[in-house]
Amino acid sequence: MMDWTDRHCRFFHRLLTRRALLYTEMVTTGAVIHGDRERLLGFDAAEHPVALQLGGSEPAELAAAARIAEDFGYDEVNLNVGCPSDRVQSGRFGACLMAEPALVGEGVAAMKAAVKIPVTVKCRIGIDDQDTEMALDALADAVVGAGTDALWVHARKAWLEGLSPKENRDVPPLDYDRVYRLKARLPGTFVGINGGIATLDEASAHLSHVDGAMLGRAAYKSPGLLAAVDRVIYGETGPDADPLAVVDALIPYIEAELSRGAHLSHITRHILGLFQGVPGARAWRRILTVESVKPGATAEVLREALAAVAARPLDSADDLRETGPAAARLSVATQG
Repeated sequence: MMDWTDRHCRFFHRLLTRRALLYTEMVTTGAVIHGDRERLLGFDAAEHPVALQLGGSEPAELAAAARIAEDFGYDEVNLNVGCPSDRVQSGRFGACLMAEPALVGEGVAAMKAAVKIPVTVKCRIGIDDQDTEMALDALADAVVGAGTDALWVHARKAWLEGLSPKENRDVPPLDYDRVYRLKARLPGTFVGINGGIATLDEASAHLSHVDGAMLGRAAYKSPGLLAAVDRVIYGETGPDADPLAVVDALIPYIEAELSRGAHLSHITRHILGLFQGVPGARAWRRILTVESVKPGATAEVLREALAAVAARPLDSADDLRETGPAAARLSVATQG
């Protein structure tokens, strides 16, 4: 999610799950080619596996940006054909490209020719007055023909006229069956699903029909659910990540980032929901929200907030965990 899944967020999420594929915020090809690459693309090696999500439409620029992503060490490059924001439309990328499947195919082909890492696409089921059967099939056929390694589908239309980007995340109805039909039509293609998935049980249910499930807002607002991903989605037998231990592991990272000039609140904003449903969660959020923004705030704020939770019984932590192994792929990514 733009302005959400930055490198601090991804490092935190990686402490909760070893296996889920993490996605960056969408970065435009122009920014990748001409901007401050270390600031825009730099990431901690601990984040692997991590994919760079690109916004763009010009095949040569997409190829150049993909090469840069590969050189930076990303495990995948993903083309966003789902974001409905006004600034995205004005740049001829994002969801408006659902109307230009041939151009999207050209872009995917150019990226595939330029890099060895997987090239994937994230799209909607259609835009505006498009027939979703025809629109999604046309886009899918174009990118599959160009060699895409996976197609992730947000199971809603994007209404580019009349709805805000926020409304586009909730107002258009979800149509999971449309994505299931796409997978049935393309059995040899990796098809993943996105949109409105709130729990790992829901993700597991989708995996009976498609190859992958992608969580966006749910993973961000209630990150504790990621603690069970490796067991529930990937069938691993080890213990789930312990949220208290995750915070302990995050503190050295925070101290290192602060020494490089980062502001504490830029990191702690991503972890406010970690203890949702656990006694002490309100104090955790209050301490982080109030104290992290103060000048000179240090990791001691995190220790103080953690003490407010650790002093309470943690039986409720079981509420963060869900059951039922389903060996497939889960991604933590944007909600375009």
